[in-house]
Amino acid sequence: MNTQWELQTRRTAYVVSVLPDGSGLVPDHWGPQMGDVPRWAEPYRFSGFTTAADVTPLEYASDGQRHAAFSELLVARPDSYTGACWTVLPEEATLTRTSVGERLIVPLLDETGELTLELRFQTSLTHDVVRRSITMTNRGGEAVELSRAFSGAWNLPLGQKVRVDYLAGSWAREFQRRSIDLGWGTFSIGSRQGLTGLQSSPVVTLTALPDMDSNAVPEGVAYGVALDWSGSWRLQVECSPVGQHVRVSTGVHEDVCTVVLEAGQTFTSPDTLGVFSAQGPEGVMQAWHEFQGAELARGSAENRRPVVYNSWMATFFDVTVEHQKQLARIAADIGVETFVVDDGWFVGRASDDAGLGDWAPDPAKFPAGLAELAEYVAGLGMSFGIWIEPEGVNPDSDLYRCHPDWVYRAGERPLELIRHQYVLDLGRSDVHDWVADTLRSLVSSTGITYLKWDMNRPVSDGGRPGDRHGREWSLQHTRNYYRLLDMLRLEFPHVVVEACSSGGGRIDNAVLARADVVWASDEVGARDRLVIQDGFLSAYPASAMSSWVTDDVGHRDRLTPSLGYRFAVAMCGVLGIGTDLLAWCQSERDTAQRMISTYKDVRAVLHRGQLRKHGDVRLNGYCLEYNGPVDDPRTVLIVFDRDRDRTRDREIVRVHPSGLLPGTRYSIGGSGTTITAEAARHLGIPVAFSWAPDADVLVLAPVDAMA
Repeated sequence: MNTQWELQTRRTAYVVSVLPDGSGLVPDHWGPQMGDVPRWAEPYRFSGFTTAADVTPLEYASDGQRHAAFSELLVARPDSYTGACWTVLPEEATLTRTSVGERLIVPLLDETGELTLELRFQTSLTHDVVRRSITMTNRGGEAVELSRAFSGAWNLPLGQKVRVDYLAGSWAREFQRRSIDLGWGTFSIGSRQGLTGLQSSPVVTLTALPDMDSNAVPEGVAYGVALDWSGSWRLQVECSPVGQHVRVSTGVHEDVCTVVLEAGQTFTSPDTLGVFSAQGPEGVMQAWHEFQGAELARGSAENRRPVVYNSWMATFFDVTVEHQKQLARIAADIGVETFVVDDGWFVGRASDDAGLGDWAPDPAKFPAGLAELAEYVAGLGMSFGIWIEPEGVNPDSDLYRCHPDWVYRAGERPLELIRHQYVLDLGRSDVHDWVADTLRSLVSSTGITYLKWDMNRPVSDGGRPGDRHGREWSLQHTRNYYRLLDMLRLEFPHVVVEACSSGGGRIDNAVLARADVVWASDEVGARDRLVIQDGFLSAYPASAMSSWVTDDVGHRDRLTPSLGYRFAVAMCGVLGIGTDLLAWCQSERDTAQRMISTYKDVRAVLHRGQLRKHGDVRLNGYCLEYNGPVDDPRTVLIVFDRDRDRTRDREIVRVHPSGLLPGTRYSIGGSGTTITAEAARHLGIPVAFSWAPDADVLVLAPVDAMA
């Protein structure tokens, strides 16, 4: 009977086995493929004030099995009977291998025979990410409560001290790169807001640090862990003074979710994702991008990621059909592919304190409905889109007056008003169905091919008093959000969906699997935005990162950038324009037309190439290197500099691309200059700043392979 299993990814292997006493699974190896792997074993060690299970790197643990250490599962049964003690059933385990990947399901049974737990693992041969989740079934006659039901635990052989790289921030300052050196303790991040949240992102990168109690770790080893979830969540890193494994546990946040498992019911957790790299944090970044490009993105066609003009900053709530037409004419002239009307198009919407929830065109602003503008935009050669926030509602709206019971509330407690609005209880079937019907009606009755879906406030007083499963609201809301996105993709495959939540408040791999692009931040000042994008790109792909060119100087770094710098920042992902085009002079429009044309020429390289970063985003000479796919093997270098007076340069700014094909000579744009891959990497390429005085875009094309 087999009690050890190996799952292979594109380049790595994930190996687990059953403990000799059958009480759980432990990791034997996670790293390069290497053939036979010995089972996990450590010499006898004195555990002191704890049990063996507390110091064993279990793949998943519950209370009742562990007694002092953290457990991913907390079980409460009638009569104060808590926890569960598990036995693996290896004879019932299944390992399925196909041409595209592998899937392992290992069942466990508790001591009463009433609870079953399945540990699920899945890999793909197109990337190196490992998926994990759990499924638990109550076979007994009485309900049990799961006050914590995390998705899994990752035991990383990094010793007893690690560096944790993570992303944190706030509104208009999302995805700030931060790190903490952790030894013998716990580090936790998460969100209780009902969505991914602005404060942190559900992804971390871990590398070993020298420590007197740690074994040596091969140079370059790094691991990434993420949670595939867009609701409330928590991720915890724990370094123990016993053993050589760092434990990363993650799942739906237990503070705002208790699962009631009735007799015969089953609970399946969201997936947690993990990746190994032998090339350090940059390798982890590239592994995430490879996974996202292979498994999440809906193809790479340009019509899934068009150049968008969004009219918000030109109009705010003062929307009229004639003004929109004026903006649309200029947008078409400079090369925009999709024209989007943001907030302010629907009935009763003169400010943000009324109208939200009443999704019909305002007859005073659009006497002939949205179809008139949609047809006009189509006549200019562009597609048409709108902004919508279907989870929100103003008290001053017909929807709320008809259905005040549809919002989250805690009994008779006064409702919490944020941004003049409440949140609809999307976990209710009638609310879900109303949103679905609203989306269907809007898309089918108007020439809409682009939806910007926003969510502008956290959930407060989540729950449903009187509903036995009301404390599962975070699960229910998020899963119905996914159902709606899946419905749009199935019924309206031509519609591009942009996910947004007050900027980057709901961005994670689960959203990337269902939306075409995401709005990373409401910060549109180019210098501040570049810092946000640097963090975003460490975990998420350029092909999903919507970014605008605007005239806003930003909230923090107020050094005014050139128009070319602003375009270069937005070109790092999916290019958009978000300024008042009527305020641009003809020279600015001509520059925009030329830069949009360049972006379209290299879009496939930016969206499907491999990304490398060079330098510090806050210092001179920061560079993003995009190495193109096989069918477009060019390399694009986007370089940024703070100093716009080049006459004061004491040294020539140089970039050192590291991803060029060895033994290959490249031409540098239209300069007539060529350089070898080796010379470019070691001697550097001088930056002429011909694109703009504070930014440059260099396109390197392979000329020939050198003998």
